[in-house]
Amino acid sequence: MIETDVAVTAAGRGVSAGDDGDAAVSAPTPVISLKPVVLPAPGRGEDLRVRVSAPAVGRDLPVIVFSHGFGWSMDGYAPLADYWAAHGFVVIQPTHLDSRTLSLPPEDPRTPLIWRHRVEDMKRVLDQLDILEAAVPGLGGRLDRGRIAAAGHSWGGQTASMLLGARVLDPEGGPGEDMSDSRIKAGVLLATPGRGGAELSPFAAEHFPFMNPSFADMTTPTLVVAGDRDQSHLTARGPEWFTDPYFLSPGGKSLLTLFGAEHSLGGIAGYDVAETTDEHPGRVALLQRLTWAYLRHVFSPEDPAWLAARSALADDPEPLGRIESD
Repeated sequence: MIETDVAVTAAGRGVSAGDDGDAAVSAPTPVISLKPVVLPAPGRGEDLRVRVSAPAVGRDLPVIVFSHGFGWSMDGYAPLADYWAAHGFVVIQPTHLDSRTLSLPPEDPRTPLIWRHRVEDMKRVLDQLDILEAAVPGLGGRLDRGRIAAAGHSWGGQTASMLLGARVLDPEGGPGEDMSDSRIKAGVLLATPGRGGAELSPFAAEHFPFMNPSFADMTTPTLVVAGDRDQSHLTARGPEWFTDPYFLSPGGKSLLTLFGAEHSLGGIAGYDVAETTDEHPGRVALLQRLTWAYLRHVFSPEDPAWLAARSALADDPEPLGRIESD
């Protein structure tokens, strides 16, 4: 028997159309959120627990599959998940094996391959969309399976990037297995680690050898987001390390650099969480709007939201970030 927690909420704290005067942002709607939906996962050692959040109204809804950062779970990232769902997206959040809610010990034989299990979790979500859709009251028949995005923060960004075409290099430096998925049409990579090898700190090179990506085959349209004060202990470089997914991938991408942002990008992992070192509601609100507008643009190029959002940022006398595209 699946225990469920069903909630019908408004748009989420601090989320309302008109807060910023941006007429291009659609009005928020109530959100239905259900957890956990449990997907069978043979060979994983744990069934996959998933949260689904969806607008209470609307049809032909695009989908965002979101990969959490290290240690988090389906319960994290409410500032993003609430906003996206309140503005027309179905948001699906799997709980990966590294989640603190699972307490997987370091000596567990699955630990060295959690990065692969993460990608497989995302694919399992795509494979079982019918189950997820049927589990949420009133969601049946409302998904648009032709408009699916992969998004993620930190380690979740690496996970999402592999669905977009990035690969983990083998020990000889050759491209590893292609784990991309043609069902994914767009991506949002938030504070995603950059190039590995000599770019890693000694600690990261010893403990995370899989952090050695190549972005040369990451061809899916993607918005890369980086904070210009995001100094990681995983790299010998500075905050520009997190821009590698943009600069080292083929064209057709956009880069949002957030001024003053550290790894939490202002507080996207949750409301009032201890891990947020750079709490900034305005920065989070900007990120909400720009990620929403970018995905609207990729899925419907005629949609004016992305152009309007970019223009508003460019015209701001005290901007919180900048956008560049190739």
